[in-house]
Amino acid sequence: MKGRRHLLERRKKLAGMWLAAPALLGTCLFFLLPFAICVRYSFTFGVGGAFFVGFRNYKDVFSSYAFQLAAANTLRFLAVGVTLNTALSFFTALLIKKGLAGSRLFRYILLLPLVLPIASVVMVVQVFFANAGILNHWLVSIGVPIAQWLEGPNAFYVLLGLYLWKSFGYSVVLLLSGLNVIPEEYYQTAAIEGAGSIQKLVSITLPMMVPHLFLTVVMGIVNAFKSYREAFLIGGKHPHDSIYMVQHFLNNNFENLNYQKLSVASIMLFLVLLVILCGLYIFQNRYREE
Repeated sequence: MKGRRHLLERRKKLAGMWLAAPALLGTCLFFLLPFAICVRYSFTFGVGGAFFVGFRNYKDVFSSYAFQLAAANTLRFLAVGVTLNTALSFFTALLIKKGLAGSRLFRYILLLPLVLPIASVVMVVQVFFANAGILNHWLVSIGVPIAQWLEGPNAFYVLLGLYLWKSFGYSVVLLLSGLNVIPEEYYQTAAIEGAGSIQKLVSITLPMMVPHLFLTVVMGIVNAFKSYREAFLIGGKHPHDSIYMVQHFLNNNFENLNYQKLSVASIMLFLVLLVILCGLYIFQNRYREE
């Protein structure tokens, strides 16, 4: 019996390995192998990585003004955009959960930005925010000087507004799903014990919502990097300094066939994202344990 059971378990393991083989092979072929080639390129120079140069490529990239500007803008955009998106989405989800007037209609239009073609959205933005656009025309009519919305420092806030408009609805849906699974008995018990709204929020809602907030932040980071499409359509390959992102640096080096700098920037971007996500995951686990 033991031998037969051992044989069945072995067959199950082999079957599982065969079923997982296509996914593992695809991961190795399309992710791990290119990443290994990218790491190799970051330490070499010349066509095909002919010469080993150590950390010289890393020093060149870190001392590059273009990379410093792109990294600073990307971190700034992540910090401001993801924080605002999470806070506004959470506040809105709370209002919808409490049955705010008009919330049913609001639910229907939350995901509308996700189905609109991004090119058409950017076209509308350009119509409103161009130098001769609707907004500047209105400012002139009331005697206010026109502003450089897309070709000046204000371009960052235009891009930030586009990101919030597009990510807001999806984040609200994620958080609202988390609020709906919190048992009402917890709030009823807290009310009997004399807890106020703030105490319920701090002691019940926030601890129970940590996994959903974590997912919202992660998806917010993913959507923030997708905002490169908007930045590219608004400003092209070389936009105003305020919206020059890491993706611009990567794309421009790819077009110039500078694979060494491209590899270094890609690895650094991967490491920074890995640190951020691991930090969020550790914070989530510690908060839930407390």
